[in-house]
Amino acid sequence: MPYLDRQNRTCGFLDIEENENSDKFYRRYFILDTHENFLLWYMDNPQNLPPGTKFVGSLRLSYISKVSNSTKPKAEFCFVINALSRRYFLQANDAMDLKEWVIALNNATKITVPKASPVTQSSDATNVSNPSQSTSRQAYKTEIVGGVVVHTPVQQVTDLYAFFIHLFN
Repeated sequence: MPYLDRQNRTCGFLDIEENENSDKFYRRYFILDTHENFLLWYMDNPQNLPPGTKFVGSLRLSYISKVSNSTKPKAEFCFVINALSRRYFLQANDAMDLKEWVIALNNATKITVPKASPVTQSSDATNVSNPSQSTSRQAYKTEIVGGVVVHTPVQQVTDLYAFFIHLFN
């Protein structure tokens, strides 16, 4: 059963197929660390291991594209993590553990875009839907930074003198 530790990380035991398509699962202790952006696994609970013991496997959360239920021969309560060009098959203890791990991993890896305030949304909608009613227009550059859409205003220079002053200052 996954639980939250003192550092608010989701932790617990899962079985992992360390070599894809080997059909051999190994019991490992997993730590889902959303602050450090990693899923780590150890031979046992790090509290039971000698100080300084390193993890045996890790996966950066931003590399995960999908987490979903899966089926494997002789492996009940199985799910798969798709990351980069590899699939990680894991097996939970029961259906409840399976559900909790899949939800926790999906929540940790999903990209969220913050909603704008209602006032901004309505004024943007007016400018987009009725450009003739807009008194001024602003050009902007759109980028995705860390999974978030960022609109950066672009300065338009209409006066050549102002352009050169701006360029050399």
